[in-house]
Formats: sequence, C-alpha cells, structure tokens
Amino acid sequence: MEALRCLPGVGPKAAQRMAYYLLQRDRPGAERLAQALGNAVQYIRRCVSCNSFTEESLCELCASSKREVSQLCVVETPADLLMMEQTLAYKGLYFVLMGRLSPLDGIGPREIGLEVLQKRALNGLVKEVIVATNFTNEGEATAHYIGEILKDHDIKLTRIARGVPVGGELEYVDAGTLAQAMVERRLV
Repeated sequence: MEALRCLPGVGPKAAQRMAYYLLQRDRPGAERLAQALGNAVQYIRRCVSCNSFTEESLCELCASSKREVSQLCVVETPADLLMMEQTLAYKGLYFVLMGRLSPLDGIGPREIGLEVLQKRALNGLVKEVIVATNFTNEGEATAHYIGEILKDHDIKLTRIARGVPVGGELEYVDAGTLAQAMVERRLV
C-alpha cells in the first residue's frame, strides 16, 4: 500500500483498494505490473537529443529522417509531447524539459535543463523554437525565461496560441480565456 501511495493522486484509501484488488482478484495482473515497472526502471532512459523517455540512446522521433530539423518544440513533459504528436500538426523535433520553473519548489533553470535546451537551439540547424509550455504561472515563467535566453540569437521564437477551444461555446468559457482569445484574434 505504501508503494502505491507514491503515485500522484493516490491517497491511503485508494492505495489500499488497489493493493487488495490485485492481491484478491488479479494476482497475475499484479505480477505483470511488477514486471512492467521493473523493466521500465531498468531499460527506459532519456533521449540524448530531446530528453524524453526511450529505450535507445536516441528516441524514435529524433532518429527519424522525416522530421523537420529546423523546428524545435519545447514541452514540459513526455505526455505533452505525445499530445502534440496526436494532433498530426507538427513535424519538427522536440525538447522535453521534464518540468517547469517553480522557484517555490526549488526548481530552477538548471533542474529542467535550460542550458541543454539553449545548446540544442543554437546548434546551427534550428531556425525556430516553438514554446509549448502550459498556460500556468510556472509555464508562463518558463516560456518567458526561454525567450530571454534565446532573444539575442538569430532564431525565430514562437509561442503556441491560446483561446477558445475547438467546439467550445462562449457562454461556458472563462473570462480570462475569452479575453485572451480577443487579444490574439486573427483575420477570417
């Protein structure tokens, strides 16, 4: 039960339910889970190029000759990278920060690899850096910091847009999102 509590959002009761379920009703599932976690810890590492998770030294995306090497999209987590890939709208390369700036939590530029990002962005191949951090206070601070470390270089720096979601109805959108959509409006 204690081991399951290390997962985000899993408190004592949920950990207890999971442990009892696995032991009472799905021992083979518990063994598969233990084996999968053991294999992941043993074989999964960071890609030397994008910093995401991979079993090889270079991940599948970074190794692909079909990716646009002049574009580099910066995301906070591997989950964010997967969401970007699911859109099928981006064909460039990535850099995964594995976090975001959060001084209150002791997470500074060094902890999320911004020096490594800067070297990658200035490798001579990258022409555009697309900042796709979340629109939280920490994500905005991270985006601002990235802008500051790259602003004096000959690189196009862009930020993903924000506003009303596809399929969203205005009456259900919060005022801040609607205000941002008005600020970032474009020609029809």
